[in-house]
Amino acid sequence: MAEFDLATFLLALLAGSIRVGTPFLFVSLGECLTEKSGRINLGLEGILVAGAMSGYAVACLSGSAWLGVLAAAGVGLLLGLAHGLACSLPRVNDIAFGIALILLGTGLAFFLGKAFIQPQAPMLPSLALGQWSDAERVRSALNINVLFFAGVGLALLLHWALRATRWGLMLRLTGDHAQTAQALGYRPLRVRIVATAVGGALAGIGGAYLSLYYPGSWNEGLSSGQGLMAVALVIFARWRPMACLWASLLFGAAGAIGPALQAVGISSGYYLFAAAPYALTLLVMCITCRPGQSVGGAPGELSLTR
Repeated sequence: MAEFDLATFLLALLAGSIRVGTPFLFVSLGECLTEKSGRINLGLEGILVAGAMSGYAVACLSGSAWLGVLAAAGVGLLLGLAHGLACSLPRVNDIAFGIALILLGTGLAFFLGKAFIQPQAPMLPSLALGQWSDAERVRSALNINVLFFAGVGLALLLHWALRATRWGLMLRLTGDHAQTAQALGYRPLRVRIVATAVGGALAGIGGAYLSLYYPGSWNEGLSSGQGLMAVALVIFARWRPMACLWASLLFGAAGAIGPALQAVGISSGYYLFAAAPYALTLLVMCITCRPGQSVGGAPGELSLTR
C-alpha cells in the first residue's frame, strides 16, 4: 500500500509540475529573451495578469479559446512594447518602470475584468495521452494541454536560434556589449525594443493559460506572483532557454506539492506547502545573487550586473 501511495504521489506531482509550470515556462522564456538583449522587465507580473484577463474576456465574447490566446499575446506585446520604448528614453530606469508596469497592468485588468468574473469562457483543449491505461489517475495525469508542448517547442527553437542564427548572435552581442553591436552596424535600442515586446507577448500567453486552462477562470488573485518569480527563474536557469524549461517544471512541482499530497489523502499543512514556490524563489535569489558574487552567464549590459 505504501508503494502504491508513493507512485500516486509521484504521478500527481509530475502532472502538477506540467500544469503549474506551463505559465512559468512562457513567462521565463519571454524574460530570457528580454534579458538576453540587456534589459530586465519586472513588469511581467502586470503583463501576465492583463493577458489572463484579456484572453478570458475575448474567449468569453467570441466563443473561441484560441482567439483569447491571440488577444492575450497582443496585449502582452503592446505592454512589452511600451516598456521597451519607455526604457529607451534617457534616465528611465528599467526596474522602476517595470514596477509601474505591474501597477498599470494589474490595475487595468482588475478594472476591466470585473464583468468577466462570473461568466464561463471556453477552455483550451488538452491532449489525452493516457488512453492506453485503465487507471483513471494515469489518464488524468497524462491529460496535457497543447500550450505545454508549444512551450517546449519554443524553448528548443530559442535554444537553437540563440546559438546558430545571425539573429541570435545580434541579440547576444547587444546584451553583452552594446557598443560593439553598434560598431558592427546593429541598432541596440531597436533590438531591445523588439525583444522586450516579444517577451511581453509570451508572458501574455502564459496569462491566457492561467485563465483558460488551469485554474481556468478569471479572478483578481489568479497570478499569485508568478510573473515576478519568473525573473528569479531566469537567473536560476542562467539565461538558457532549455534550462528555463527544466526550471519551470521545478517551480511547477514546488507549486504542486500540496495537491499531490491531497491525492494520497494527506491534507494537513496544505497552506504551508502552498508557500513552497515562494520559498524556492527566495532560496534561488539567496544562492545566486549574494553580494560580491558574479552571476555566471548574465548578459554584460543587464542592470543586475552593472
